[in-house]
Amino acid sequence: MSLVRTLCRCACGGLGILLLGASPLPADRSTEDGMGPPASTGPAATDPAKRGPDATDADDSADACAADQACIDRYLWSLYTRTPKIDTVSVKEEKTVTVKRKGKTTTVKKTDIKAADEDFAWKDPKAADLVGMSVTDYVIGGMDQGFRSKLYHALHALDDAGFKPGIMCAFRDNYRQSIATGLKAQNDRSFHGGSLRGGYGHGMAADIVSVRGGTRTERLASSVEMWDYIDAHESELGIGRPYLDRDPPHVAPIDGEEYADHRLKPKILHAAVEAKSAHNSAHSSVHNSAHKTAKDDKTAKDDKKKPAIHNALHETKRDSQHPSRAQSKARTRAI
Repeated sequence: MSLVRTLCRCACGGLGILLLGASPLPADRSTEDGMGPPASTGPAATDPAKRGPDATDADDSADACAADQACIDRYLWSLYTRTPKIDTVSVKEEKTVTVKRKGKTTTVKKTDIKAADEDFAWKDPKAADLVGMSVTDYVIGGMDQGFRSKLYHALHALDDAGFKPGIMCAFRDNYRQSIATGLKAQNDRSFHGGSLRGGYGHGMAADIVSVRGGTRTERLASSVEMWDYIDAHESELGIGRPYLDRDPPHVAPIDGEEYADHRLKPKILHAAVEAKSAHNSAHSSVHNSAHKTAKDDKTAKDDKKKPAIHNALHETKRDSQHPSRAQSKARTRAI
């Protein structure tokens, strides 16, 4: 997958890959519009963002958190906060240009589309504020508990493999989905937590990238490498990419509805089409073989008849040339 294509496939904030920001988020965004998480609420009390983009809670080993939901949530939150929320979006720019048409000079308006960086970190805090929650409880707590556990183990495995995964976005309600741009589902149908999917507490998807690398290009290359790794180890990780390169960061449980709809059902349908094609081909071969056998039998019979017909025609011709012989034969038959 080319890096250019990857830049245009995300829906968390816009059309770009959000990990590409030049620097991590500020350590504390709680003063921005008054919508940040309280400093002492839940996992935010040990906010790893204050320790830099590579930080995670040292005590949150996979084994240590296996039966501790608060520990799992704290780890997921640390990966969310270490991921820059910088987006590459398409911006339309109109300008006036002079052109020649049929020998005459005229002025027209031309629209150019350019890529621009945009900080979309305000979206989750605003959505959380609208429902009266901390950002931590909204983003992490809004996901299904079983999925959070599965995502935790998968991200730990990716972390151990050296990819430094980060979470761009997790739970999204209808409002949060409405202000997302790029490739996305209808507001109430998102597996991130749309109302038709169960809403808060039932989010079954997250968008993940790699924060490994000192430059935007390096982080993008690391993300592509990580996504390929996920594709090759889905069964061990328990998560997969339902849309593959159409929405690279998007992951969901491989035993879930979204993955089945977009990855398993097409395979089953393809297998059924191939089986039907093979059956039709075999039936056609049998039919053609039977037709050829019948044709060969008919040809053999015709070949046997040809000498007798030839002799009869030859004798008739000879009798016509010798009438007396024909009369003699007639008298012989009469006797």
